[in-house]
Amino acid sequence: MLAAMPDSAPSPLSAGGTPSRSGGDACPGSLRLHRADDGALARVRVPGGVLSADAADALLAVADRFGDGELHLTSRGNVQLRGLDAECGGGPAELLAAAGLLPSAAHERARNIVASPLAGLDGSPSLRGRLSALDRLVCGSAAAAALSGRFLFALDDGRGDVDALGADVTLIAEGPGAAGAVGGSCLLRVGAADEVFRLPAADGPRAALLAAEAFLRAAGESGAWRVKDLPDAVRAALPGEVARVVGAAADEAVPRPRPRTAEAPEPGPVTAPAGGAEATAAARAGSGADPVAAARAISVGVPLGRLTPRQWRLLTETARRHGNELRLTPWRGIVVPGPFGPDGAAEALSTLAAAGLITGPDSPWTGVGACIGRPGCAKSLADVRAEAGAAVGPAGRLPVYWSGCERRCGHPHGEWIDVVATSEGHRISHVRGELRDPPKTVRDHPAALAAAVAAARA
Repeated sequence: MLAAMPDSAPSPLSAGGTPSRSGGDACPGSLRLHRADDGALARVRVPGGVLSADAADALLAVADRFGDGELHLTSRGNVQLRGLDAECGGGPAELLAAAGLLPSAAHERARNIVASPLAGLDGSPSLRGRLSALDRLVCGSAAAAALSGRFLFALDDGRGDVDALGADVTLIAEGPGAAGAVGGSCLLRVGAADEVFRLPAADGPRAALLAAEAFLRAAGESGAWRVKDLPDAVRAALPGEVARVVGAAADEAVPRPRPRTAEAPEPGPVTAPAGGAEATAAARAGSGADPVAAARAISVGVPLGRLTPRQWRLLTETARRHGNELRLTPWRGIVVPGPFGPDGAAEALSTLAAAGLITGPDSPWTGVGACIGRPGCAKSLADVRAEAGAAVGPAGRLPVYWSGCERRCGHPHGEWIDVVATSEGHRISHVRGELRDPPKTVRDHPAALAAAVAAARA
């Protein structure tokens, strides 16, 4: 019987004696719950964000039976269940395990894998085989059980969307058309290194695991949870050590700086290669049935990442009628693969829009995010979700993220507007990667705050 563990439960030691890093790592999981002001919180890892309709039903059953009934999407394409009874015991874990969402109790917090959500749908290569292989390898590695709940793998289909998210180990797909690439190759990035190593695609998942295990050895007694936390000299030497253990020659290093901006899938229909950009634009403009017929999937955004039971059921029913799959994105959205018939995409998007989901790029909610804020988090200084809702206006050029405190839990990457609640008011700044413009502090006046955020986003 799988039972929920208290916050202080340690992760297992690796077979090689790597010390556990969970002493200070309070990152929650499905078995290790976090006690919040609104009840216990469970974070269910969903590698690549890929869920079957049956697994989605299981998540809703856990939320309904043991929690507040809602499902919260995270910035890694995972699901959080809130308002759980701290004494719920092993009930949630048993339901999750039966649905295949807990393949390894020892590794459930280590299964942090993001993947390009449109892979295989719009002309880019499919990542399904690599995703399954990497998850299986992580769960089969005794050493990987010692990875922090914050350590992140990324599988990028070549477009650079999840490569920009700052993962610790990234695999990037390459096709025959890439400069210098051989068909069926991939690139391996370690941390934020500007150089990547080219490998046969079939070797990618194992190379990613070996890189994570090399990180654990390098972390040693430093207690680093992520590559960026390593001492400078150790971090600089890690890519060379990874190249050695995966068997990559030094001359196979390829210059490839990490993209600065992570582009989320645009809400609306996702077209097949034959449809192309023109079909997508025509579909969104409502110019006829033929472009919509080219839709291979639909993409929707979720306001503030929070889904009601009705919204989740509608999404699950849509998936069951079409491809039987949901893909949760790191931008708190959902892609539903098809195939869709001539009118299927339009009908599905219309139904989901009526339920309050974001189905087009002109929605005022597009690009608006927030942490849980008050009353769910004791550290928050404001009800930032209510404030974000009150400030919603015309869609802005830049995304905006509202944080209740300086921790900025779940904030985006790349370029965005940072709004942080402080004791003096709300501090607003423009972030571009590692650069931050001088902030502006706005006193807690709703109209003034909304105007300042709108101006910053424009």
